[in-house]
Amino acid sequence: MREPRGVSLPWSRAPRAALSSKLTLVVAAVTALLSCFLATSAVLIGSAAGGAALDYQAATACPDAYGPVFSRAGLRADQAPAVLDAVRRQAAAHGFPQPVASMYSGVLFPVDFGPAAARKVVLGYRDGGLDQVRRLQDGGRPGLWVGDDLTRFSPVRPGDPVDVQGVALPAVAGVYHALSVPPPRWWCSQQNNATVYLYANDPLNTIVFASDEATFRQTAGTLGLPTLANFYVSFYLDPPRTPAQAREYLDRSRALIAAVDADLRQQGLTDPVAMQTPFARSVEIAEQAQSNVLVSILPLAAISVLVGCGGVATVALQWYQRRRPQVRLLAARGASPPALGGLAVAELGLPVVLGGIAGIVLARFGLPLYAPPGTIAVGWQAAAFGIALGVLLVALVLLGAVVALRAHREFQVGTRPGRGLSRRVLALLPWELVTAGLAVLGWSRLADYGASSRLGTPLPQINPLALTYPVFVVLTAGLVAARVVWLLLRASHRVRWWSKPPLQLAIRRLAGARAPVTGVLVIGVLAIGTLAAGSGIAQGQRAALDTKSGILVGATSRVDTETKVGLGQTPLPEAVRDTSTVTGRTTGTGSVVLVVDPATFAGAAYLGPLRERITELLPRLNQPAGGGLPALRIGHAPTALPGLPPAVPIADLPWFPLLGNSPGYVVSRTALTPAQLAAIPQWTVLSRTPLDQLSAALSAADLVQVNRTSQEGALDALPFYVVEWTFSFVTVLGGVLGVVAVLALLVAVEVRRRQNALAGALVLRMGMRVRTLFGSHLIELGLLAGLAAVAGVACGLAVAGLAVPRFDPVRWLAPRSALPDQTLFVLAVAGAGLAVVLLAGWLAVRSVRTARTAELLRG
Repeated sequence: MREPRGVSLPWSRAPRAALSSKLTLVVAAVTALLSCFLATSAVLIGSAAGGAALDYQAATACPDAYGPVFSRAGLRADQAPAVLDAVRRQAAAHGFPQPVASMYSGVLFPVDFGPAAARKVVLGYRDGGLDQVRRLQDGGRPGLWVGDDLTRFSPVRPGDPVDVQGVALPAVAGVYHALSVPPPRWWCSQQNNATVYLYANDPLNTIVFASDEATFRQTAGTLGLPTLANFYVSFYLDPPRTPAQAREYLDRSRALIAAVDADLRQQGLTDPVAMQTPFARSVEIAEQAQSNVLVSILPLAAISVLVGCGGVATVALQWYQRRRPQVRLLAARGASPPALGGLAVAELGLPVVLGGIAGIVLARFGLPLYAPPGTIAVGWQAAAFGIALGVLLVALVLLGAVVALRAHREFQVGTRPGRGLSRRVLALLPWELVTAGLAVLGWSRLADYGASSRLGTPLPQINPLALTYPVFVVLTAGLVAARVVWLLLRASHRVRWWSKPPLQLAIRRLAGARAPVTGVLVIGVLAIGTLAAGSGIAQGQRAALDTKSGILVGATSRVDTETKVGLGQTPLPEAVRDTSTVTGRTTGTGSVVLVVDPATFAGAAYLGPLRERITELLPRLNQPAGGGLPALRIGHAPTALPGLPPAVPIADLPWFPLLGNSPGYVVSRTALTPAQLAAIPQWTVLSRTPLDQLSAALSAADLVQVNRTSQEGALDALPFYVVEWTFSFVTVLGGVLGVVAVLALLVAVEVRRRQNALAGALVLRMGMRVRTLFGSHLIELGLLAGLAAVAGVACGLAVAGLAVPRFDPVRWLAPRSALPDQTLFVLAVAGAGLAVVLLAGWLAVRSVRTARTAELLRG
């Protein structure tokens, strides 16, 4: 049947006709924006987690470990040239840069340097190595470079002859600044070969580097070295930024290894060197981190997108109710249900598309605000955008399908949707019991995470159901609050508080809009609670990592040093003196005795949550105690102190810096005699100064430093980061729901604009002041927002407080992970809620002041 010519006009005028209801346009656009934002951000967070995990792994690995490594201890000297040539030849064929070769002899002694006495040295060579040291004296010709750790005791300078037991070697070519421990990052893989540990009985005086490979081979040939103590060939590649790039490095590295192995076998050399890809495990961990985060958040993201699609369906139903007379007329003139659905798409499609695109753009360019700090591969970005566009397409199809189906049922089948019984049944169903059951199921999966964490799995995966646990708990609280409020509002007609008109009017307005009120309440509790739980758990992981690593190290950095420093015979360098303290440790009877300086300990050590308590107790360690030594007792029953007077505990602490929760005592150095201090076998410097600066200061003072540790590298931080990155999506979801809650409240005020304007105009005519009316609206909106804020914050923080200890990947180290102080979050929620209430109240009163009473009554 051919449709009349005029029927096509509504479709062509649809975009302009949509402007008649700006509120519907805004709701449709925002719904599409949030749905596409969540779909995009979920994928981007997963990919960024992989990039961030890889950045972390790359930072902890040596910079020449991203590609293949060819190494051998005890390689025959005559085989080294063949191996090097094969690696260089195949590397060029496989697109690798020039390899960096390192070769070292065993200890050579005695070596004579001109007028100096014989010294014990190691002969070494590394491609480009002399460009990575500080040259102090340069003779300008090939030869041997000696470290200044030798020249400070012997008058060696460029041009001096060198010989070993009468065999002449190349002359001294220069003097370089000897590498300390740890060496610069470029030398990371060569730390055990290119540095000299400053032990008193170390037989080495320096590492002698050949100026070039030819000089090294000449010297090794002159000495008749049968083997090289260490042979190492590696590549300096750019750090991989994404798991895909790292996997590509790994595949090319394995291809190069196979080619080098085949090349050497053709020359008759079978397995002369070990061929490895040391970064392979790091790639696997990064890929696992990416998979864990993505798999954990995708179900929650899917639920969120489905809820967004439900919002689109609701917008379609609202449009149908508003346009029903026109739709009925078009149906009577022969328009089919698909054509009527197309009218809805023509009218609302543009704002939906614009909102969806805005959501995609916001998710992409807002990454620094919510996603892990990792690079996202182009393929993952394309996948995220493709999924978001798919969600947008589904939203458009759903918009038209809902309208078409409703028109089909009403105008072709002849049935209207049920109004009474079905809605009543849905309202009476105990949905909170269903969500509570799902929350219990999620909690049981969270317990499984704790078991895998105790087993020492590097990256235990968060079960997707465990991630829904906070959301369902908060949703249960919201549904319970909504049901209670619904029942109270149904009974509110019995309230007679006309002596307080603002309060009475607020209650009547709430009772007159029970459905919008309970809807806004549920969304508000869910938003605030989810935001509180997600941000609380993420902050708890950061706080746990900081606290546990700080207590394990004892400070920002820690270095074991010489006894003369501990006894005070040699002061600490001035550069670190004000930020450092010296502690001693001795063991016996299963306990550790920690000797501290109360005057400097609190200012240098990491005291964490016990700062005030420890700071208060430290001075008491200097006060005399009858019959023994005043001490702080850590985590055990009384025992005897090794070689010291009996301990007189002045307090018990659950943990202490450097000791953790291990059984031990803390005593003051001023309470010990010089003989007792001299018996302490181990002395340690604790400092707030970063480790590299502390090490440089100790090196400049020629002080021994071993067992160097920093707070940054004390623990494997990746398990903490994975949980934090996973719950970043929960935080994003809470923020999105917060936007929805604010919009829902403002929309509810706007929908009731005419009703509020009429009622407000009448009460103003009856003598109520505008300020009093404004206060009435603030009471109404404040009760709603306040209940949502209190229920959401209380439930969200309670959920986070229970979940944070469950996610602790290092449970063996005290203290137990706990929810950090959330005062700022609570104040932020209160401030945001107050601002929204004031805005909504202003909008409500503005509609009253700008309305014309006669027109409202004429209606």
